[in-house]
Amino acid sequence: MDYREVEGGREFVARLDHGRDWREQIEAFAADEGIDAAFFFGLGAVQDAEIYFYDQQEQEYYPVAFDEPFEVAACVGNISHLEGEPFAHTHAVLSREDGSTVAGHLNRATTFAGELYVREFDTHLERAHDETTDLDLWPL
Repeated sequence: MDYREVEGGREFVARLDHGRDWREQIEAFAADEGIDAAFFFGLGAVQDAEIYFYDQQEQEYYPVAFDEPFEVAACVGNISHLEGEPFAHTHAVLSREDGSTVAGHLNRATTFAGELYVREFDTHLERAHDETTDLDLWPL
């Protein structure tokens, strides 16, 4: 395991805008605030979603789109940079009316209502290609 100690920086609470993309709002917020690295938690509701599943054998993301409303039971992620731009690596557990769930890497979702807690770190994290996994990971 690679690791580095980081100091905590600013903390934010935020309300996401209705009708806008969940993840894009986090990335725009990070750009506006000059956040280079952070961790976030979120909850709320979305009107639709696209979840990515990463096939480890094929080393390929496969999208699964859902055109239905969900509660965002849990959303966790981190903010760093990918190719010089803020990137919100976002995972979510989304629940249906009957209590069943879908979960995974959240690519996009139209926000119905959302709230976030964001904790900035006093460091810069830039993702880099990892040969073993074929993913863009933190080079610590």
